[in-house]
Amino acid sequence: MTTNNKRVALVIGAGSVKCAAALGLWRALERAGIGLDMVVGCSGGSLYASVMALGYDLDTCARLTRELWTPAITKKRATRQILGALFPGLFGFDGKFGMVDDTAMWDALSGPYGGKRFEDAKIPLHIVTTDLHTGEKVVLSSGPVQDAIRASIAIPYIWRPWKVGERWLMDGCMSDPLPVDVAIREGANVILAMGFESPYPRKLRNGSRYAFHVNSVYTNNLLRANFAFHNLAHHAEIITVLPEFNRNIGLFDTDQIPYVMEEGERATEQHLPYLEKLLAGAA
Repeated sequence: MTTNNKRVALVIGAGSVKCAAALGLWRALERAGIGLDMVVGCSGGSLYASVMALGYDLDTCARLTRELWTPAITKKRATRQILGALFPGLFGFDGKFGMVDDTAMWDALSGPYGGKRFEDAKIPLHIVTTDLHTGEKVVLSSGPVQDAIRASIAIPYIWRPWKVGERWLMDGCMSDPLPVDVAIREGANVILAMGFESPYPRKLRNGSRYAFHVNSVYTNNLLRANFAFHNLAHHAEIITVLPEFNRNIGLFDTDQIPYVMEEGERATEQHLPYLEKLLAGAA
């Protein structure tokens, strides 16, 4: 936690494996003796925000997320769902479509997040999702963490939306791929914002890859618009941390997590002098 009246928040937006750069950011902050007062996660960022807030150490965070986010979670097709979309009269269609069976993904989430609740977090944790029926942003801050993450990473057409309470929720990046405003609303006055454009599949060799590609196109455009807005609006001190990757980082390239973390750490170090002055009240 910070020692003055500054409340520091980390906002981790969408970006699949690139979100591991947030762990590098965290490492740079720890070395500088700067704590976080809250974490906000959206889509892929919710995976990393949650392990950080729940108190796992850095190495464990990297290992858990590397083991979780693998191509295995997209292997099995949701045949009944696909048939329902193609032949609704024969198989029925409930409007909650996903081409990929989510059993493997749910099981993978059970490892680091099973049985964990927001109330167990060491620092406040907020996960952003999107209401399937209204399109509005829904911020989850209490209850089971696993359900919240499952909803926030429910990429349209890939995985079915997820029911939390009475609402069907889907990928948070559909409403806000970099939810800086959540941190502002929760009282943060220094915000480290780390967002990424979603990678495009190298080859559109099947329907799920095509869906990933289409989702990336419009969420990347929304991310650029959000960046522009928050850079112009001065509701809080917002420091955008943008790692530069000189190699392609694919959707499931978890073997590159160490490299991604290094670049996140490197990008954060550039901002540390200003951040330290800011926290000391000298900026």
